[in-house]
Amino acid sequence: MTFVTVLLGLLFVAAVVMWRRSVAKGKDERKRHERELKELRAAHAAAIEEHRRRLQALLDSMIEGIVVLDPQKHVVLANRAAMELFGFQRPVEGRALIETVRHHEVAALATRLDTEPAVLGHEIRIEAATPRFLQINAAALRDPAGAANGAVLVFHDLTRVRELEGVRQEFVANVSHELRTPLSLIKGAAETLLDGAKTDPVALERLLSIIDRHADRLTLLIDDLLLLAKLDSGRVVMNLQPSPLRLAVQEVIEDLAPKAKAREMELLNMLPTGLIAKADPDRLRQVLSNLIDNAIKYGRPSGTVKISGQALNGKFVEVCVQDDGPGIPPEARARVFERFYRVDKARSREQGGTGLGLAIVKHVVQAHGGDVRAESEPGRGAAFYFTLPR
Repeated sequence: MTFVTVLLGLLFVAAVVMWRRSVAKGKDERKRHERELKELRAAHAAAIEEHRRRLQALLDSMIEGIVVLDPQKHVVLANRAAMELFGFQRPVEGRALIETVRHHEVAALATRLDTEPAVLGHEIRIEAATPRFLQINAAALRDPAGAANGAVLVFHDLTRVRELEGVRQEFVANVSHELRTPLSLIKGAAETLLDGAKTDPVALERLLSIIDRHADRLTLLIDDLLLLAKLDSGRVVMNLQPSPLRLAVQEVIEDLAPKAKAREMELLNMLPTGLIAKADPDRLRQVLSNLIDNAIKYGRPSGTVKISGQALNGKFVEVCVQDDGPGIPPEARARVFERFYRVDKARSREQGGTGLGLAIVKHVVQAHGGDVRAESEPGRGAAFYFTLPR
């Protein structure tokens, strides 16, 4: 074997070793690249998931319902408010919109976005045990080339607004009605006087009495409305001080004694001497006066009105005004504290009330931090309870 042959053999062996090392190094490089790529993909997926989680948390904190759709009208994202409005549960991703919200008008509105860039201020009604009213604002999503890329729907709950509008309309109608009756009587009496009745002493006295009585009724109604407006706005400042309840009740009983005597009713002050509330004395007498006056009006003729009280759990005192009249029907019991609500409309107006007395009682008691309720069984009288801080 010549030297050249040996040298060539050695070079071949070296080349093979270097090739094997190169192959092994390439495998190591590929494995390292694959590992780095895997780590990058995992980090990217984690970042996307974190971004999605934060976006979901942000959307869930909003009071408006939000639903994001893909071009096929399938749900991509929905927040908690939307779930509560339509009653569906997660996960909803990939489900058809109509299957998710189960409301054809919403699905039809989403379809309009295929040809319209946005739909604003659209209102729908959701039928349920308690109907709900929603306003929908929707916008089409498009990619930079202008192709459809889905849509976003925003739902705003208008139910409370609609309820308040109904209350306002009912309130205006009730006020108008309450004002119309005394104004009509005053106007009628004035016109009769102008037509010549003023020359008749008997007619003059009767008509002036009508004008005076119903002018007082208007004044009382306006005073009650102004007081309720102040209570609603929190502008009534309570002069809280220790107020002996038995003494306050006795003062009201003395004021209302002529009314009770006219109906031959007995007013019983059954409160213990040591029962003291933290209250505004003037507002306390107003609450007691309204409740006892109601008991006289609607109690049984020649009957009894009992005013009792007790201490509750060391923090509150409770007062009860009970009559022995016909009582309150079950369907009316929850509404007796509403403004202008009357169980017996004809009798209430005959008695000359404004229909605001119990509403004032409720607001004054709540302004003290207390509560009020009515208990009654038809034919067995009614009892009105209220609590005040001790």
